[in-house]
Amino acid sequence: MDQPVAFVAGASRGLGLLIARELLNREHQVAICARDPEELAAAVELLSPFGDVRSYVCDVSDRPAVEALIGDVETDLGPIDVLITVAGVIQVGPAESMTLEHFDTAIGTMLWGPVHLAWAVLPGMRKRRQGRIGTVASIGGTVAPPHLLPYATAKFAAVGFSEGLAAELFGTGVTSTTIIPGLMRTGSHERAQFTGNAAHEYAWFASAASLPLVSMGAQRAAAKIVSGVLAGRPHVGLSPLTHVGMRIHGVAPSTTVRVLGVVNRVLPGAPNELKPGTIPGYSASAALNSRVLHVITALGSRAARRNNQRIGRTTD
Repeated sequence: MDQPVAFVAGASRGLGLLIARELLNREHQVAICARDPEELAAAVELLSPFGDVRSYVCDVSDRPAVEALIGDVETDLGPIDVLITVAGVIQVGPAESMTLEHFDTAIGTMLWGPVHLAWAVLPGMRKRRQGRIGTVASIGGTVAPPHLLPYATAKFAAVGFSEGLAAELFGTGVTSTTIIPGLMRTGSHERAQFTGNAAHEYAWFASAASLPLVSMGAQRAAAKIVSGVLAGRPHVGLSPLTHVGMRIHGVAPSTTVRVLGVVNRVLPGAPNELKPGTIPGYSASAALNSRVLHVITALGSRAARRNNQRIGRTTD
C-alpha cells in the first residue's frame, strides 16, 4: 500500500519541523515548504534520518506560487492526503509601534496562507472524498493578548476560516482541524520580530516562551497536533492554560479584556522616538546581554538549537 502524502507549510524550523518529523514517524511521505532555501536545506538534513522528505521554496501569501507548488508536490509524490499549515510570523511590540505593513505581513502569512493552501488541495480531496486539513492558529486567535496585535488579528481570522471550513466540509469525508496552541518551547523567541522598546519586549516574551510552567514542550505539542488532525477532530487544544483562557474569555469576555488591559500597562511602553522596522530576537538578546535572562530562557534556547531556529544549530 502506498504511503499517504502529507504536506506541511512552514516546516523549515520550530513547530512545523517537529510536525513533519512526527508525520515521517507515522509512515507518511512528507513534503515541506518555507521561504528560505538555506533553512529548508538544513531542515531536510535534520529530517532525513526519519524518512524521505521533499522540500519546496514558497511564500504562502503568494497565491499563484501556492497553486504551482501544490501542483509540483502532487506531480512528485501523488495526491495530498494531509495538509497542515504552520507558517507564521510573530511581531511583538505596542500598538503605537506597529505599522500597516506589519498587519499586511501577518495577514498574508497566517490568514491567506491557510486559505491559499486549502483552496489548492480541496478540489482533489473533495473528489476523492477523503483528506485532512489542519490549521495552526493560537490562543492569541481566541483571546487577543497585548503587544501582539497584528498576530492576534491574523490568528482570529484563521480560527474563523478553519472552523467555518469544518462546518462546510461536514459529511464530505474531508475534515478541517483548528489547532489552538498556547506558548510552546520551540525557540521561536529567537526568530520573532520586536519593535518599540525591542530589547525589553524580547525579555518578557522570551521568558514566557521558555518557562516550563507557562510554555509547553514542542515535541509533545507536535504529537498531539498530528494525532488530532489525522483523527479529523474539529479542534485540538494543547495545554490546560489554553483551555482555561478560552473558557474564561467565553464566560466573561469584558472582564478578560480589562485584565489584559492591566497586563498591557505593565508591559514596556513605546519609546518617545519610534524607529521604523523590527529586529529579530537574537539581536534583541545580544543588545540586552543579560545573564539572568540567559538562565531564564535556557530551555527555550536549547529548543532553538534543536529546532533549526538559529545559526550554529545542533541536535543535542
